[in-house]
Amino acid sequence: MRQEVDRLLDNPYTGTLAYVSVAVLALIVFLFCFEFVARYNCWDEIKKGNVAVAMATGGKIFGICNIFRFSIEANDSVYQSMIWSMFGFIILLAAYFLFEFLTPVFKIDEEIKQDNRAVGLIAMMISVSLSYIIGATIV
Repeated sequence: MRQEVDRLLDNPYTGTLAYVSVAVLALIVFLFCFEFVARYNCWDEIKKGNVAVAMATGGKIFGICNIFRFSIEANDSVYQSMIWSMFGFIILLAAYFLFEFLTPVFKIDEEIKQDNRAVGLIAMMISVSLSYIIGATIV
């Protein structure tokens, strides 16, 4: 079965479709994980017009997709890419917790929920920046 799948992935059209499909599915799962650990409901806050949440969530989306980009470029199969993407996501999630821990002056999630755009922007930039660092380490 694996050989048949690998043969399908050799075709550039089906390969592209497979990588994008896997990436989108994983993006949904990874965003759910972020939603689970955040102290606010991202999509409800975005619907209310909370720009700070939109920036922070956009940074997470970009960060996750950027890690996928690096893992696809560095690996020969969709399987390896998925493993490296999951590993990169775990590091990005750990960085999220570290960011919250290293700012004892205020709670990041509470500030973002209150539409503190400065904190939302910093959260976005941290996700984007770290995704480049994480991506550069993927082999």
